[in-house]
Amino acid sequence: MQNGSLRAMARLITRVENREDGWLDAMKAIYGKGGNARVIGITGPPGAGKSTLVDGLTRKLVDLGFDVGIIAVDPSSPFSGGALLGDRLRMGKATALEGVFVRSMATRGALGGLSQAARDAVKIMDAFGKQIVLIETVGVGQDEVAVVKTADLVLVVCVPGTGDAIQAIKAGVMEIADIFVVNKADLDGADQVVADIQAMLELGAGPSTPDVPVVKTSAVLGSGMDQLAAVMLERLESRQRDSEWLKRQVKEEILVLLEKEIARHLRCGWERNGNLDSVVRQVMSGERDPYSFVKEVVEQFAQSCPEIRT
Repeated sequence: MQNGSLRAMARLITRVENREDGWLDAMKAIYGKGGNARVIGITGPPGAGKSTLVDGLTRKLVDLGFDVGIIAVDPSSPFSGGALLGDRLRMGKATALEGVFVRSMATRGALGGLSQAARDAVKIMDAFGKQIVLIETVGVGQDEVAVVKTADLVLVVCVPGTGDAIQAIKAGVMEIADIFVVNKADLDGADQVVADIQAMLELGAGPSTPDVPVVKTSAVLGSGMDQLAAVMLERLESRQRDSEWLKRQVKEEILVLLEKEIARHLRCGWERNGNLDSVVRQVMSGERDPYSFVKEVVEQFAQSCPEIRT
């Protein structure tokens, strides 16, 4: 991968995503080699045209001379654990461009629509030399705010005529937006969506509230991409990564990795020794309750780790 092989980068992301042997050594070697890529999260309700928007935005960024990576996140099946990974189908033009690397990934059940594997993939693309990494989130609704903990800039996409404009600008998603994009602006009602968003922004405006631009686009027609790219790059230029921003990012990364790895370690141990099945049977029979079991596990874990005892 360090020699510039896209194929090697793809294989490495797969190994890290599946937590195959060697993934941890790879991430430890990669960590510290990046830090140059700017990460842009693109979120919004399903059907807002995010994939088509990413396709058009990528082509514009390539025209401007940027080396672009894309992470397209799709929802995982609660039954099979798999995902359709269909976003790539709507990015046909961008994927054909030289230097553009598109990786489709599943949420793997991650709340907030962004798995740890997606965060790891960002670091791998960064170390590879990608200048801009676009993350298109799954589009699960108002609670999809995890992307703000990974991205330098967040675009919230709204569309007219579906009622999603009001839904998307409720507390949570509204607060993470650095830029609002009203896509499908060729449809009736686009100006009203812009007015609604601006009215909501004015209601929440205060002396320290940053100005949030609202940009109209039509990804299918290709209109508004020049303005969106210009506004986005201007925001990236003005947003420097200060020490507090980096501190929050590193703190979140450590906590997420701890949660995932501790849970994975416990699950693997329980699957080997059958303890979980035994507790499940006891809970089903009424002998125990899950709250007491979890409390016991946490207390045992704390006893084995003196540095976290309270």
